[in-house]
Amino acid sequence: MFTANESWSRIGNESSRRSTLIRYLLASAACLMAFLASPPGSYAQVPTYEVTPDESSIKFGVDSSVSIKGIFAKWNASIEFSSRDVRSAVLDIEIEADSVNTGSHMKDNKLKGKDFFNVKESPLITFKSTKIVQTGPNTFDIEGNFTIRGVTKTEKLTLTSDSKGTPTGSLDGTMAFDRKDYGMTSGIPFIKIANRVEVNVRLKWHRVSGPPPVFQQ
Repeated sequence: MFTANESWSRIGNESSRRSTLIRYLLASAACLMAFLASPPGSYAQVPTYEVTPDESSIKFGVDSSVSIKGIFAKWNASIEFSSRDVRSAVLDIEIEADSVNTGSHMKDNKLKGKDFFNVKESPLITFKSTKIVQTGPNTFDIEGNFTIRGVTKTEKLTLTSDSKGTPTGSLDGTMAFDRKDYGMTSGIPFIKIANRVEVNVRLKWHRVSGPPPVFQQ
């Protein structure tokens, strides 16, 4: 049997535990209400973009005695932000080299071969940005890792945006590289080909969620 003193002691301990629990629940509820009452601007919202491939294109061309220009039919591109600062964006492009189309089967097969894209061993051509510098109200220099034929080097994509703060828009960019830097040192019989290759990118996008990015100019 418990004595009277022991009974009162147990009752006192249980009462103390209940009081502590109630204070904890009240404090938690207060924190939750304060969070819910915070203005929307205090949340970590970032822009979320989606590229529309059907309205976009990736083209290339090289000066030559016979026209060598074409497109890539299969590719993916994404634009991801870590903050509202437009410079925080990361542009990631992945191209299926085998989807090259110049309008000529002979040229396509030559470009897919080991002397040029070498698609069997290096099926993807990629560009992933590492630094974005805003050079004007709507213009940017985007440095990134460009990989072709399994060789990766830093290249620069010069980009122009046609809009600010709108739900849709497009990005137009140009990047040039020396094909010999990537091991494409061969030519095509009876065709004189320059070393400089120009890539033209047009990305149509729409903002899926979040606020628009903040431009620096």
